[in-house]
Amino acid sequence: MSESSRESRLARWALGGVVVGFLLPLCLCVSLTFAAFAGFGAVLNSAAASSTIGDLGGPQHVSGPRVGPAVALIELRGPIVSGDTSPFDFGGITVASSERLVQLIGAAAKNSDVQAILLRVDSPGGSVVASDEIYRALKHAGKPVVVQMGEVAASGGYYVSMAAEHIVAHPDTLTGSIGVISEFTNILGLYKKLGLESHVIKSGENKDFGNPTSPFTDEDRRLWQEVIDEVYEEFVRVVADGRKMSVEQVKALADGRLYTGRQALAAGLVDQLGSYQDALAEAARRGGITGEPRVLRYGAPSFWQLLGGTAVRAVLIQLGIPPSRLDARPVTLEYR
Repeated sequence: MSESSRESRLARWALGGVVVGFLLPLCLCVSLTFAAFAGFGAVLNSAAASSTIGDLGGPQHVSGPRVGPAVALIELRGPIVSGDTSPFDFGGITVASSERLVQLIGAAAKNSDVQAILLRVDSPGGSVVASDEIYRALKHAGKPVVVQMGEVAASGGYYVSMAAEHIVAHPDTLTGSIGVISEFTNILGLYKKLGLESHVIKSGENKDFGNPTSPFTDEDRRLWQEVIDEVYEEFVRVVADGRKMSVEQVKALADGRLYTGRQALAAGLVDQLGSYQDALAEAARRGGITGEPRVLRYGAPSFWQLLGGTAVRAVLIQLGIPPSRLDARPVTLEYR
């Protein structure tokens, strides 16, 4: 073979290698993309074909018979927040959004097969307004409600539980923490050290209340304490109604302290020590279901919620933007 022929062949091989090196990763990416969409399509088709899932956001069969009277299983996990948030756990962050839970409770209430609601609570509390919205939705569901407490069902988590006819706690559950809290950070002293000044133009004496660069006066404290006391009284009233106690009895327990499940049972704050199976059996009994209950889980997230706002929120959090910056609520009242 001549030298020129050998060089020509080597050139063709080199060119072929370049083309293959370019096309191979491209083909791989295309194949993975089609595989991913095929996988999602299979999930969606499976969901549509199932008699117990109408879609990924509908009730999902968990256990028991496939048809007949059922117990609706709803989970409240993480800090309680207002608004709508997907229940997916991104980056270790799980929240219980009032709008989402109210929708799930409403869907369970409308299902004629559902005879009782089992709410699994594992939350340290959170927004006062969100907690009350979930509580009211449960009270108006028109079906027996049983609560099973997980590791923590404190403050707002306990407030929501007051909608239940029966509460089951683990012996080591942390619950109680009946009270209200609000925090302010004042950096006026730091500003002075740095030689900075903040000029506030306001329409009224109290319009800059809570501003971190304005003095927090005794009058500010008095006014905000009145708000805290009013919300606290409502919390106490809800507990008194839920636990069939007097306001005085509740106030003796409502100093913000945490109770173990054992202590809560002794104090009358819960009804029973037990597990999920115990709570399920109680919910079935109160719903008039005999034999093994059919259990439908409400709260399976939809495909579009997976790709929606919570994913964006999670990306921002991974970039180092904390949830407090995303929420941007200057003054809040919380059960926690």
